Amino acid sequence: MPRTPATRLPHDAKAGPTKPEIRAVTVSKLGLTPEDHFVEVGSCTGAVTIEAARRAGRVTALERKPDRLAVTRKNLAANAPLDADVELVEAEAPAGLPDDADALFLGGSRNFEAVLDRAVETGVERVVMNVSRLEVAGRAVEAFRDRGILDEVVQFQASHGYELAGATSFDSDNPVYVITGGVGDGSGDGEDEAESAVSAERGDA
Repeated sequence: MPRTPATRLPHDAKAGPTKPEIRAVTVSKLGLTPEDHFVEVGSCTGAVTIEAARRAGRVTALERKPDRLAVTRKNLAANAPLDADVELVEAEAPAGLPDDADALFLGGSRNFEAVLDRAVETGVERVVMNVSRLEVAGRAVEAFRDRGILDEVVQFQASHGYELAGATSFDSDNPVYVITGGVGDGSGDGEDEAESAVSAERGDA
C-alpha cells in the first residue's frame, strides 16, 4: 500500500493547524472513503481539509475569514495533486453547509450547536468535533447527547521527546477532546441499552 505523503503547510493562518497526531485520530474517527462527501467547518490552514482530500471523493471546506480561506487555498496548492474534488466556501456555519454531507468535522466551537442542528436535519452519518477547553468540551458533549448523536468522547494528549542532558525527556501538548457521533449510525444505542439494563436491575422497567 502506498505511503500517505506528509502534509505540507508552508502558509500560516495565525491560528495554528491541527497537530499531526490529532489529525491522525480525527481522520480515523471520520472513517472517510472515496464515496464520501466530507465537510469541514473552519478550515483555517487547511490541514484537515488536505488530509480528507486524500481519502474522500468530495470535500467542502467552510471558513468565515477570507484571509484564512486564502491560506487554505495556498496550502491545498502546496499539496497538489489531491484525489478529491475540493470546494472552498467563504461562509460562517451553519450558512453554507451542504445538504449531502456524509462526514462533518468541527475544528472549533463557534456556533457549534447550530451546526449540530444542521447535521441532524440533513442526516450526517459521521460527526467529529475537536475541543481543547474543558468547559467547552462539557457543553459540546451535552449538545451531542441532547441531539441523540453522541457516540464517544476521547481525551487525547501527545508528548514529544527532546534531548536533555544527554538523555530524552518529553514535552506534553495540551489535551484535546475528540467528540464523535452521527445520525443513523446507531450512536447513543449503547448508552440507552446500559441505562435500560440498570433500570431493569432496579426494578424500574
